[in-house]
Amino acid sequence: MIPTIHLALTHDWELRGDGSGDIAQIQFAPLRQLLKIYAKFGARTTFLPDVMQQLRFRQVESKHPELKALADSWDEHVRTAFRQGHDIQLHLHPHWLNARYENRRWQMDGDWSILKYDRKVAYAMLADTKKYLEDLLQPVDATYRCLAFRAGALAAAPSDHLFESLVELGIELDVSIGGGVFVNNQTLQLDYRNCEEVFLPFYPVMKDARRVSTQPEPIVCVPLNHFYGSRRAVMNQNISLARQKLRRTKPPESKTAAKVSGHSALDAQGSAIAKVYEKLILPTVRRKHFVSDTGRLNYPLLQEMLEAIRKRAAASGLSKLPVVLTNHPKDIRDIAAIERFVGDVSQADDLKFITLTEVAEKVRSGEFQVRTAG
Repeated sequence: MIPTIHLALTHDWELRGDGSGDIAQIQFAPLRQLLKIYAKFGARTTFLPDVMQQLRFRQVESKHPELKALADSWDEHVRTAFRQGHDIQLHLHPHWLNARYENRRWQMDGDWSILKYDRKVAYAMLADTKKYLEDLLQPVDATYRCLAFRAGALAAAPSDHLFESLVELGIELDVSIGGGVFVNNQTLQLDYRNCEEVFLPFYPVMKDARRVSTQPEPIVCVPLNHFYGSRRAVMNQNISLARQKLRRTKPPESKTAAKVSGHSALDAQGSAIAKVYEKLILPTVRRKHFVSDTGRLNYPLLQEMLEAIRKRAAASGLSKLPVVLTNHPKDIRDIAAIERFVGDVSQADDLKFITLTEVAEKVRSGEFQVRTAG
């Protein structure tokens, strides 16, 4: 039996983590490019805008009129994607909560993890952002519901209150758990290395979604897919990235640059080469763990990702199942690779596109099996 794999292409649509970046360039433009690709192949996907970012724009726009025009454009881009048949669900970076806009730059000192906020504050952020999406989109389609959630930085577990708050607000689906992800620095602490389920939909233990519940729960987790890239494909991608980095760091050819001694110029390039080697080449000694982010993978790695998904799906013994992929439009490296990948999926007999709203519907109807422990 060849299982039918329902691919949910999702997008974390946001500025950079420190609030920087030209919103027109790293949010609006890539969204329009993606919409053209998806229209070409009849793909319906899900966009997960960081609504805390938009709320903060709205909260300070009266003092900074330039932000109002950007926030209005943000709304219109979301509505456009929705009118074209794409799903819109909730993504939330809590460090926008009290962000300050000074000298045309955002300043933030809030915690990146919603797990670090107390129940009342976290609940208010969830409620306000969910309401914003529903107020924005229900005039377009009165049946729209915000029912799926991805935590900023994937910070969703463990928590004494997050999943209980999601359920109370009517959220039915979480897509935050990414198997193998581990972060431990001053900004974020996250450990998904020993999750009990990293591929199939499952009912989570409500206070620690890294574990599978022994009974049905009022919310379902569909893990964010991950895989391990081959040494060859990882090496080739890293070499390509290294070349791009060296082009960016190459000293400019000008009269001023010509005055720099040959040794100084070579030292500068040598240092850049050493950094590229250390950060991009050495990791290929071992197979590399990847979150399935279509914007950060080249075409060969996208092919390897699909092969890994097919093997896991076949091993599951299920006839049909959902698989969640992600994308960060601000970080897209190769739009042509994405177009080629979407075209491949559209022509495959065993692959279908699905939105998160449709995943929730199929879970609700029993069409998708949800795992419990034991």
